[in-house]
Amino acid sequence: MLDLVFRNGTIVDGTGGPGRSGDLGVDAGRIVAIGEVADDGRTEIDATDRVVCPGFVDPHTHYDAQLFWDPVASPSNLHGVTTVIGGNCGFTLAPLNPGDAPYLQRMMAKVEGMPLSALESGLDWSWRTFGDYLARLDGTLGVNAGFLVGHCAIRRAVMGAEATGHQADPGQLEAMKSLLAEGIAAGGLGFSTSLSYTHNDGDGAPVASRFADNDEVVALCSVVAEHEGTTLEYVTDGCMQGFTEEELELMVAMSRAARRPLNWNVLTIDSADPDRYRAQLGASVRAAEQGARVVALTMPVLVGMNMSFLNYCALNMLPDWGEVLGLPVPERMARLAEPRTRAHLAERASSPDAGVFSRLTGWGGYRIGDTFSPANQGCTGRTVAEIAAERGTQPFDTLVDIVLADELRTVLWPAPTDDDEESWRLRAEAWQSEHTLLGGSDAGAHLDRMCGAPYTTAFLADCLRGRRLASLESAIQMLTDAPARLFGLRERGRIQPGWHADLVVFDPETVDAGAMRMVNDLPGGTARLFADATGVDHVVVNGQIIVSGGHATDARPGTLLRSGRDTHTVLVG
Repeated sequence: MLDLVFRNGTIVDGTGGPGRSGDLGVDAGRIVAIGEVADDGRTEIDATDRVVCPGFVDPHTHYDAQLFWDPVASPSNLHGVTTVIGGNCGFTLAPLNPGDAPYLQRMMAKVEGMPLSALESGLDWSWRTFGDYLARLDGTLGVNAGFLVGHCAIRRAVMGAEATGHQADPGQLEAMKSLLAEGIAAGGLGFSTSLSYTHNDGDGAPVASRFADNDEVVALCSVVAEHEGTTLEYVTDGCMQGFTEEELELMVAMSRAARRPLNWNVLTIDSADPDRYRAQLGASVRAAEQGARVVALTMPVLVGMNMSFLNYCALNMLPDWGEVLGLPVPERMARLAEPRTRAHLAERASSPDAGVFSRLTGWGGYRIGDTFSPANQGCTGRTVAEIAAERGTQPFDTLVDIVLADELRTVLWPAPTDDDEESWRLRAEAWQSEHTLLGGSDAGAHLDRMCGAPYTTAFLADCLRGRRLASLESAIQMLTDAPARLFGLRERGRIQPGWHADLVVFDPETVDAGAMRMVNDLPGGTARLFADATGVDHVVVNGQIIVSGGHATDARPGTLLRSGRDTHTVLVG
């Protein structure tokens, strides 16, 4: 008798091949039979009119902290994600020196939008090494999870406060290399770093990795080459604005030093600027010609994100906006009331310097969320364009007037400027490139501003009943086998006899992501955005059901993925 049998489903195996009707048998955490399964199952599930496919792999999350208080990685689990990769963008919670927890907490609160009170009260911060950190999670997880070793924590552990503002001397670099090697030997999946202008710590200073010179970055990548089943992840200014020649040369050097693929986050595609996207993918082509592999993560859906003139958000990334939005609130309001300041901000937001953040400039399409002033009564739920037409004012002025009336507290929901037919055609074109991979959800980060975790079900819904830019089989391959192969996950990402039973069962007629809503379930009494899934009947991790009927179970069968044991080397060069 088998542990679990799904009967009469449409099996889509993750390879891109056509689906086929049949049964699927699972025993001892592995797939043991596909097609006609004669054995009975201790648990039998009728999958008639349902798709049975591999579990989804999310290659870019920041669940590094959340998994301590939420080991099922919600809401990703509800949307069929069975494996998450953390430790991205150079940010990890280990190694950690005594007394450094407050610095790391404030940095993660700033760069990844994790509520500080949740970080302070939801973890005990008593580990020291990267291996200690992994050990705290091992055996507790509802999903499979693997973690890269982040540059910022390594630098801080070696250099202390001097990690910010200083280059490393030879001795410090050797110490960093040793710490990285130690972290990977303990199970880290590789190395991640950030040289991006968007990343600042809790004090407003550039994060530690931004003070590394190219020699330091490449030297650390060379450590990765010495360990089986490892990879690289990177973010730099060019991810937002288009790569410079120096950035391309560095990515090539990193990949060649590690002899591993490098993935970067995140490729956005806008028909208003098609040359940038093509040039960014062209960098991958040029890298391949030089014996390197550079892969762009790109999202297959547009993730809604709220904005605020009160708290740090993506608006701060617009050229010259950070200088104004970083002022104390009374001074900020005074500046925003000045016509000259408004004109300058509007002009700079629309300039080429804005890069990908120019997609925030469709002021008329902003939908007003919560408001707090009697002057804004009746604005909630309406677009700025509608309100501007009533008032006879320009959209940008109308937006700022609303915000000032609320003393900057207004919750704003921008409408993307790249939701046009041509942008979607370009995205579908990009998905076919060997140099792209679907991902970039940032799940576990920016918790009160966005919820990228549901991209899997939203993409399937769009492919099945929306724009239909990819077949069901192709969409599933992009969400399963493609990321599993890039990260070298052993025996995951496909439905194949002997492979781990990470599975999703969904209704193709109804699968989708639900509406975003706020839930107050974080440590410290803070809230986050959350979205349920629809049409996802069951999610299975290592042969155990972790989601049934849209609700998480108590099962905790997830594997703490360790390099070498759970991953094999994807060799470059």
